[in-house]
Parts: sequence; structure tokens; C-alpha cells
Amino acid sequence: MNLLFIKSTLPSQSGWLLLLAILLSACSGSTKKSEADRETPTSGTIRISVDESFKPVMDSQIKVFESSFPNAKIIVRYKPEAACFRDLANKDSARLIIVTRELNRQEENFYKDSFHLIPSYGILAYDAIAIVVNNKSRDTILTMNEVRGMLSGSSPDQPQVVMDGVSATSTVRYAMDSILHGQPLGKNVMAARSSEEVINYVASHEHSVGFIGVSWIGDQDDPQQLHFLQKVKIAAVECVSCLGKTYVEPYQANIALSRYPMIRGLYYILNEDFSGIGNNFVNFLQFERGQLIFRRAYLVPGRMSFEIRDSKISE
Repeated sequence: MNLLFIKSTLPSQSGWLLLLAILLSACSGSTKKSEADRETPTSGTIRISVDESFKPVMDSQIKVFESSFPNAKIIVRYKPEAACFRDLANKDSARLIIVTRELNRQEENFYKDSFHLIPSYGILAYDAIAIVVNNKSRDTILTMNEVRGMLSGSSPDQPQVVMDGVSATSTVRYAMDSILHGQPLGKNVMAARSSEEVINYVASHEHSVGFIGVSWIGDQDDPQQLHFLQKVKIAAVECVSCLGKTYVEPYQANIALSRYPMIRGLYYILNEDFSGIGNNFVNFLQFERGQLIFRRAYLVPGRMSFEIRDSKISE
């Protein structure tokens, strides 16, 4: 008897399971892609990382932006500056970061080689490093040499210096690069987890000095910042560009006129190669409404000029 064996073209049970898994995977991938395709400048979600020093003003910016574009959602994480740059290198972590420096040449080359795209970046506003002291302190007028002595640990009275972290933050980087010119921080410098903790520490320790971004204590219309100002005092620092011995506080006019000696820029860096929420938010920050929010927070707008007038107060 001749037997005829017919090989079935239908998959076995395991074959069906494999085929089903492939189809589900393809459907999932197409759904994920369509979600990305659906993002527009006014709808969708973006993750951004922001230097912790600018939390108060950036909270205000995001609140106004999202109220103007209800279908756009910004998920913000406040971090040390170095962590923001690490997030930018991974688009899944952050397409946009707000920090206190631009990309350097080495970083531009990295993005060009890795993504075939150099992120766009530019100035948004100007900020200052403020020095806060305990309310009982008499040392509220400082020269830059005294400031350097505090940071390096060579000051005769050795105050306890508090910063928002001892590494990887923009305030620490500014202190080491622009004030100490590459010299290390002294052993008297300690870390706090945030700018608010810097203020709280100085408020409770008489022989201490804190370094924070001015956006935490500059807005005298903000109830929380007014509360901070009741707990500490702002030190005046020597104006090296002024005639005679002049000491100034980090007020907006002193930043705009470069009278205050510790000024830094606030920059956006955007790694987005399509017209999405990131581009729209950057435009918002650069144009009138965003620039006015920076001004109200007592930073100096970097993209919109405004007039400074002398005034006389009659008694």
C-alpha cells in the first residue's frame, strides 16, 4: 500500500502563538508611532529638565503656557545642571533643558555624530548669584576678595558656606569657574539638597552664608519669597565697575547694568527636530509673555529690551 504524506501549510500551535506575538508587536509599534506623529506645537506631552535654581520662575512660565495651550502638557523635573545635560543626551528623558550655559564645541560634535543634529540653543534671561546671611549677622557688605575667601576656606573667620550641592550644580560650577577661577572649594563648604534648604539652614545657623539663585528671593510680590526674606538677609557685594567704593544687592537694575559682579545667563537647549511642543514653549519663553514673566520674577529678560530710568523720591 502506498501512503501519501501531505505536509500541512498551516502553522502548529506554537507557530500560531509566534505569529500572534508578531502581529501584536507590530500593532503596538504602529500605535506608538502614531502617538508621536500626533504631537503638534499645541497638543501632546514633553518632558523637560530644568536647573533647580530656577524652579520658582519656571513654575510660573509653565503654568501660563499650559493655561494658554490646554492640550499641551509639560512634565518638568528640577535637577542639578549636569543631570540636565545627561537627560538631553537621551531624548526619552528630555528634549529640552533650561540651564546656565550653552553647548560647548565637544558637546556639539557629540550631538552631530550621534543624532546628526546639533540642538538649538540661546539666551533667555540673566540671573545673579545672591548671598544670604543670618538675620543676626553683621557681615552684610562683602568685597569679592572676601567672597573668594569664604568659598576657598581661607577667610579668617571661616563661616560655614552652604550651597545647593557640592558638585554638578550650576551654582557650584559658577563659584569654581567664575569666582575661584578653577580653584577647589574649601572644606567649610557644605551641601544642601535644594535652594530652599540653603535658606532654611542659614536662617537657623548664625555663622553661615548661603549662595543661591536670585529667582528664589528676588520677587518681592511672591508671598513665599517674602517669607524667605523674613528669615535671612541679602548681602551687598562690591561693585567693581562703579566709581568709588560701592556695594550693591542683586536687584534687577544692578543685573541689567552689570553693577552686580556675579551675573550668569539662563539658556534653553532644545533637541527637537520637528515642530512640537518644545519649539512652541521656547518661542513662548523668548517672546513677550515669557520675557515679561522673567521680568516680573526680577530676572533681566535676555531677548526683550526695556528702559531703565532714574527717579527721584520726594519726601
